[in-house]
Amino acid sequence: MTTLESPTRQVVAPRIFDGRVAVVTGGTRGIGAAITQELVKHGAHVAAGYNRDLDTASRLRDELTASGGSISIHQGNVGEPGDCGRVIEDVLSTHGRVDFLVNNAGITLDKTVRRMSLDDWHAVMHINISGAFYMIKAVLEHMLERGSGRIVNLSSVIGQTGNIGQANYAASKAALFGLSQSLALETARKGITVNCVAPGFIETEMVSAIPEEILKSIVDKVPVRRLGRPSEVARVVRFLLEDDAAYITGAVYTVNGGMSP
Repeated sequence: MTTLESPTRQVVAPRIFDGRVAVVTGGTRGIGAAITQELVKHGAHVAAGYNRDLDTASRLRDELTASGGSISIHQGNVGEPGDCGRVIEDVLSTHGRVDFLVNNAGITLDKTVRRMSLDDWHAVMHINISGAFYMIKAVLEHMLERGSGRIVNLSSVIGQTGNIGQANYAASKAALFGLSQSLALETARKGITVNCVAPGFIETEMVSAIPEEILKSIVDKVPVRRLGRPSEVARVVRFLLEDDAAYITGAVYTVNGGMSP
């Protein structure tokens, strides 16, 4: 007797973000690229920010455009307020709206406090926390005028636990909690939500650069005993941008495999 297999059904993502426009900083690599892909898949136009790597940004744009997605790439340094304002102005002039801002761009310059230079400290704080502030300032008046908006800031488990050699990174990511919660209170009655997502150790280029023996010791500390996937973070960000998440603001969502802060 011959058994016939059921034909594979292709699952098409619901286009819950049709007509919406998202700005994703650092949106062409790692977690940022996964967020861009997730939002494009659900119908949003994504203005994906990058700083230096045009080749990687162009490949992502071409890949998503070829599959019917809507994406533009925008070069800029989030640590420069002028760049932040320019990118938002470019998006508004082309699309007339910004519905979502995802502050994902970030850097690390790891050293113990004893060996950390003032430049190391200021560089990380400048991009990771001031950059998020500059992007929020650039888009906030537009969101207030429209009476709607979603802002998601990407923090880190390191902002909750600290880590040897990452005082600057931990401080910058912890600061995002305070920025998000304060802005959430200021905008709660104005149709804008502001939340944080705090990933743990995720499979990205940044993590893959960690020496193998150190990476193994990190995984051993994660209760689920593996690294997270960028797509797992992206789905949480997408949820917080949905209309159904309108009652969630000032919250921190952890995606860390069970690591306790």
